[in-house]
Amino acid sequence: MYVTVVPNRGSPPAILLRETYREAGQVKNRTLANLSKWKPEKIAALRAVLRDEQLLPAEKGFEIVRSLPHGHIAAALGIARRLGLDPRVKTAALMPPGAARTRLLALALIVARLIDPAAKLATARGLDATTASHSLGAVLSLDRVAVNELYETLDWLLAQQSAIEARLARRHLGERTLVLYDVTSTYLEGRRCPLAQFGYSRDGKPNKLQIVFGVLCTLQGCPIAVEVFAGNTADPSTLKVQIDKLRQRFGLRRVVLVGDRGMITQARITAELQPAGLDWITALRAPAIQALAADDGPLQISLFDERDLAEITSPDYPGERLIVCRNPALAEERGRKRGELLAATEQALRAIQARVRRKRRPLRGAATIGEAVGAVLNRKKMAKHFIRTITEDDFTFARNAAAIEAEAKLDGVYVLRTPVPSAELDAEATVLSYKSLSTVEHAFRSCKTVDLEVRPVYHWNEDRVRAHVFLCLLAYHLEWHMRQALAPLLFDDHDRAAAQARRRSPVAKATVSPAAQRKAASKRTQDGHPVHSFRTLLTDLATMTRNTVRFGTDLDATVLATPTAFQKHAFDLLGVAPTAEP
Repeated sequence: MYVTVVPNRGSPPAILLRETYREAGQVKNRTLANLSKWKPEKIAALRAVLRDEQLLPAEKGFEIVRSLPHGHIAAALGIARRLGLDPRVKTAALMPPGAARTRLLALALIVARLIDPAAKLATARGLDATTASHSLGAVLSLDRVAVNELYETLDWLLAQQSAIEARLARRHLGERTLVLYDVTSTYLEGRRCPLAQFGYSRDGKPNKLQIVFGVLCTLQGCPIAVEVFAGNTADPSTLKVQIDKLRQRFGLRRVVLVGDRGMITQARITAELQPAGLDWITALRAPAIQALAADDGPLQISLFDERDLAEITSPDYPGERLIVCRNPALAEERGRKRGELLAATEQALRAIQARVRRKRRPLRGAATIGEAVGAVLNRKKMAKHFIRTITEDDFTFARNAAAIEAEAKLDGVYVLRTPVPSAELDAEATVLSYKSLSTVEHAFRSCKTVDLEVRPVYHWNEDRVRAHVFLCLLAYHLEWHMRQALAPLLFDDHDRAAAQARRRSPVAKATVSPAAQRKAASKRTQDGHPVHSFRTLLTDLATMTRNTVRFGTDLDATVLATPTAFQKHAFDLLGVAPTAEP
């Protein structure tokens, strides 16, 4: 018996079970059954039986040789391709020319830093075909990956930093644009790197050597460029490098640089910003605000009787607009903190006073007593609020009521300064632009902690340290674009327009949209999906695996797991096909 297919003119062919037999010495055929309505797999099984082939249970007919996390790789590579970071695409605008494998390894480093930040040795093992911990190496056809290749790729990436940053600037910065700039520090392990110096630690690691790096971002927080400095570099000293970058490397002529009061000082304005022809938005320090608020000064508290911001001018700031703001919530918070600090300082000073006045082994000597008092006041930063009298054998103190009252009068008040005409940027827009510096701080948090883990730095070669930080910037650039698309699934506020509409004033505390409030309360999206952090969302996508399946003994095939409804929704938001090979 055998199965045959008989053509049937314009109709579907007939599938017949036939038998061959001999009659009067002749070979004849006859039809035993019409199998046309059988399912193809049933017909194939019958054919195998008639051929005396051995049939196995379904679970023994194939085996999964390898299963690697893949969904997060597909998502990241899909966005990287759109951004021009994938060298396999001819229009990869951000990836400069170079050896094909080097450019693929550069892409792999960026994506690996995003999805699984680790040391370069661990990254090499994760990409290598024999020790892979995810599908990135297989998708990019990297095969064997040595750690030295990754270091060479880092060196190549650093050499391309100027070109890549210039292309990012052309894409995201217009001819008349606001640019956010801020700096942070992080610590290194080891002592051999020339950039590693003792300096102010923003990570609470004052005993560790530091590096400083500054990031330029768009007003929306999209990172554009980064520069690394020695750990003992003061914030204002980093400004000139960024001005030269904006002017010369990026070729921008009309730029408004937004920086905090510790960054854009009067000295930097006079020596660097004005000669370069750049405008700025920054804030005044407390002593300058107090000078404006003097009895005959232009800043009077009565300005805030009916509103929370106003514009003033001062001869001390010729050609500039001063935008004074008062936030009642901030005023209340500063008053509370000052009260707590005053009480804590008094308690510490009373303890010193008790040591001075005790009968047994009292604290003696004006210098010794002054050293103990100074340590307390400097730690609490309350020296200006106390009147002290120190002698060789006694110590008295009292609150400076006049100083406390003068400071309290300006609680919640801050003053922005800018030369940008109000016709180009009104007071409300100026305040919002300055407050946008918080997006740079978000970038620092993302780079340094939960997402990209730029710290601690283990490289000792200066160029490798710079390359490592630049790699983290590119990974955050990729993350920023993914966050924008995936915002409905994250705890991020995905309806910024509604949030801004609810904000009664740019000075007031930022509000969130009703949609974001519902997400935060229910921990569910509008479609009923669970709300994620960016990291847990990547973890969920990673459960969509890329499988190597072996059929029989000599046939291997790549099969992607079927995405869940949630994963499919995430891919739809990203505009990436989940089942397509990235």
